Amino acid sequence: MCSHLCPLFLSCNAGEVPPENGDIQATHTHYSSMHTKTYSTSKDEVYTTYFEEKVPIPQDTSETCFSFRKLWAFTGPGFLMSIAYLDPGNIESDLQSGAKAGFKLLWVLLGATIIGLLLQRLAARLGVVTGMHLAEVCNRQYPTVPRIILWLMVELAIIGSDMQEVIGCAIAFNLLSVGRIPLWAGVLITIFDTFVFLFLDKYGLRRLEAFFGFLITIMALTFGYEYVTVKPDQGQLLKGMFLPYCEGCGPVQLEQAVGIVGAVIMPHNIYLHSALVKSRQVDRTKPREVKEANKYYFIESTIALFVSFLINVFVVAVFAEGFYGRTNLDVHNVCNHSGSPHTHLFPQDNNTLQVDIYKGGVVLGCFFGPVALYIWAVGILAAGQSSTMTGTYSGQFVMEGFLNLRWSRFARVLLTRSVAIVPTLLVAVFQDVQHLTGMNDFLNVLQSMQLPFALIPILTFTSLSEGTWGNMFWKIGGGIVILVVCAINMYFVVVYVTGLNSVWLYVLAALLSVAYLCFVGYLAWQCLIALGVSCLDVCGRVRIGHSVFIEEQPEFDS
Repeated sequence: MCSHLCPLFLSCNAGEVPPENGDIQATHTHYSSMHTKTYSTSKDEVYTTYFEEKVPIPQDTSETCFSFRKLWAFTGPGFLMSIAYLDPGNIESDLQSGAKAGFKLLWVLLGATIIGLLLQRLAARLGVVTGMHLAEVCNRQYPTVPRIILWLMVELAIIGSDMQEVIGCAIAFNLLSVGRIPLWAGVLITIFDTFVFLFLDKYGLRRLEAFFGFLITIMALTFGYEYVTVKPDQGQLLKGMFLPYCEGCGPVQLEQAVGIVGAVIMPHNIYLHSALVKSRQVDRTKPREVKEANKYYFIESTIALFVSFLINVFVVAVFAEGFYGRTNLDVHNVCNHSGSPHTHLFPQDNNTLQVDIYKGGVVLGCFFGPVALYIWAVGILAAGQSSTMTGTYSGQFVMEGFLNLRWSRFARVLLTRSVAIVPTLLVAVFQDVQHLTGMNDFLNVLQSMQLPFALIPILTFTSLSEGTWGNMFWKIGGGIVILVVCAINMYFVVVYVTGLNSVWLYVLAALLSVAYLCFVGYLAWQCLIALGVSCLDVCGRVRIGHSVFIEEQPEFDS
């Protein structure tokens, strides 16, 4: 077995020689092997897990292939990761899907969640096998300029997601207070309580994970209450979930389907999950423990994403049953009859009802009583609050990994929160709630554009081990999935940009697109070489796939 991985970034200068020691290069000029000894934990370790505590895994001397005790020990990271599938951006995408297409796009939600699970599987395995999260691997493997550009793109994705989450919290406070708490005040409250909740891990990592589990439970109960109240047609629900067809659908429904995929698969969540799995005590020198960790993390992630899928289905079904095909005039009359103070939100015309997180709660209150509105607001608050916390963790992992910052805990939290909070606060001060929720499409586009900067690196680095049919299956399958997801999201971006109706914006978008596509092409080129397409190595000096992540341990693909 060769002691180094492909030096993908070698220049064609004849004087450069690939390293032979198997270590990752400090100069970031080569891809090299992720050797176990290189990453052993010690007091001199440069990179550290954000969580100071590592959860021990109970030892089981029996030969049983499954242990509930071990599954419980590994439970936590997957549920924290699954919160990204339940953020306010996802909830808004769900309710718009139900209002615009009824039950017809549930199969898209199911497919997007399955694809998300497969991508999270890659992220978790990267963290388990290498002992580093994706940002750390990118920092060590990419040259300086691509690394900095990659970091900036990921930060943009985190900012976009964080803005959606803070907006969701602010809207929830506004609804719960019947408008007494303005949006800017809701943003400030979110800043404060996020700082408070983020320091809960000082009381133990398991308590922090339990708190996130509590917030997910609140979402399940609140949105489940709306589901039971509305009583959706179960036959139509099952048909929409398992029949991949959209009868009578047009451009509006197609755009919504693309939006579902873009809302579900979040770029920063790949970075987050690869970091969260480092919080368990796994001896990576023992193949059996690594294989076991991969297995239990996959089971836990499956359960977590199944729960998130059910919650998303609740929201889609509520708005599909209650509001699909309704007009503004229909809702105006019902709200007027119920004495709602928000009747002015719905003009007296026969245009199809357009809903967002704010209007969604108002409509539920008009049709099913004030209790439905307040319970909806509580669910949105839980979704926004939990996702702002995980978003902050993502920002810290990314900043710490890409830049190798040795800042104090408070300084890291302050910086990562400020980057997203400041623009959101400015918008909240100068815009009303309708304009604030209208930012959701723009923020979804922003995150869609950043998706390749998570998916391409994760495929690159999880393809650097040689070997089994399973590895080849994941190389090909992962490549196809990522290609499809990126194509879908790029379509969403094109649809959004073409709807701007401005020549100057078209010119600006064209210029940015050239630079954007060049960088994506660069990452794709490196990824293809890692996948084994050695003919793309113009220098002719790349040796691909002669090392594995852990010496004599091909369980990465088991």
